[in-house]
Amino acid sequence: MEANEMNQVLQKAEVLIEALPYIQKFNRKIIVVKYGGSAMSNEELQKNVIKDVTLLKLVGFKPIIVHGGGKAISKWVGKVGKEAEFVNGLRVTDEETMEIAEMVLSRVNKNLVRMVEELGVRAVGISGKDGGLLKVDKKYCDGKDIGFVGDIREVDPKIIYDLLENDFLPIIAPVGLDDEYNTYNINADDAACAIAKAVGADKLVFLTDIEGLYKDIDDKSSFISRLTAGEADNLIAGGYIGGGMLPKLGNCTSAIKNGVNRVHILDGRIPHCLLLEIFTNSGIGTAIIRDEEKEG
Repeated sequence: MEANEMNQVLQKAEVLIEALPYIQKFNRKIIVVKYGGSAMSNEELQKNVIKDVTLLKLVGFKPIIVHGGGKAISKWVGKVGKEAEFVNGLRVTDEETMEIAEMVLSRVNKNLVRMVEELGVRAVGISGKDGGLLKVDKKYCDGKDIGFVGDIREVDPKIIYDLLENDFLPIIAPVGLDDEYNTYNINADDAACAIAKAVGADKLVFLTDIEGLYKDIDDKSSFISRLTAGEADNLIAGGYIGGGMLPKLGNCTSAIKNGVNRVHILDGRIPHCLLLEIFTNSGIGTAIIRDEEKEG
């Protein structure tokens, strides 16, 4: 074997050795992955994400995927001659739009199941309607009625525990029921956060379309690779965080304060970002940790 080939082999071995303590530490731990954005609309990135999650399962993690479908829903809403309408980032969802959203989410869900199954891991696709997983109240936005948009009131994780116990990888669409059994669309970030809290997840990962968290989004040198939940709250209170990152960061700190050990914000456009963040010493995104772990 030539020296160059030997070096490549040794580098691969070093990567595996670097990953070993993380595999040992998180063995049998639950990790919730919120999957959406560009990583969902690009076929190659989609395959990479599914490969990453499948590998996590095969090395001993208990992964759960919670997925969105925003771009695909907007596409199909347009096909029936309707125009997508949003209020503060929430889709205004009338009865027809709800039917389209559920159809699209179901299609996305079963496609993800197929991709996982192709890699030799058993997966089951469900929505928040199954087994009473997600119970919701009607959500209002600044007092405005935005239709069939749900605010999660209660999570019953029994169906998830049953699937994990029987070695399935749960893949969950963010749809729920109210007390009258009406169907509601749920923001996928909210669903992932609520589910992570309910199952006592060790990690919650948000795959996004940005590199992570910046104190000043226009200043690339202000990138934050790690901060505590308290520091995140201070950034929010100080007005440093805005746009779509504001509710996402609020979900992150809520998860930490309700038992989730660590939350990661990753750029889903980077191939294998999930593995790079979890299995390497440096990581590539933003990790939000408990206040008491600051010196850890």
